Amino acid sequence: MKTTKIIFWTTTSLIFLFEGVMPALTGHTEMAKQGIAHLGYPDYFRVELNILKVLGALALILPMIPARIKEWAYFGMAITLISAIIGHGAVDGVNAQTFFPLVPMAILMVSYVYYHKLQKPESVVV
Repeated sequence: MKTTKIIFWTTTSLIFLFEGVMPALTGHTEMAKQGIAHLGYPDYFRVELNILKVLGALALILPMIPARIKEWAYFGMAITLISAIIGHGAVDGVNAQTFFPLVPMAILMVSYVYYHKLQKPESVVV
């Protein structure tokens, strides 16, 4: 159980940093604005995406958030990462940047699996 908690909190903390803290700190920069424009999205989408990423990351890291909200946060983050792969692939072609979202996606998947391992009640041997 201790290993499960360590893996869950490590991966969830990394997701919180990748998808919550970084967008909050860098989402307003000129580079972020150019990146969104380069992909063909309107600027308001950048703001909306950053707000939802921060809220989703908070939903995952805060233990008092209900399980149903956490499930939606995991789903929303997976959709944004899949969309990033598709967007970069469609605009820039297939390159390393296209597949970089697979790194946080793998971390997100491990966090999700271990979240559910922690939710299962321990079986009691009688």
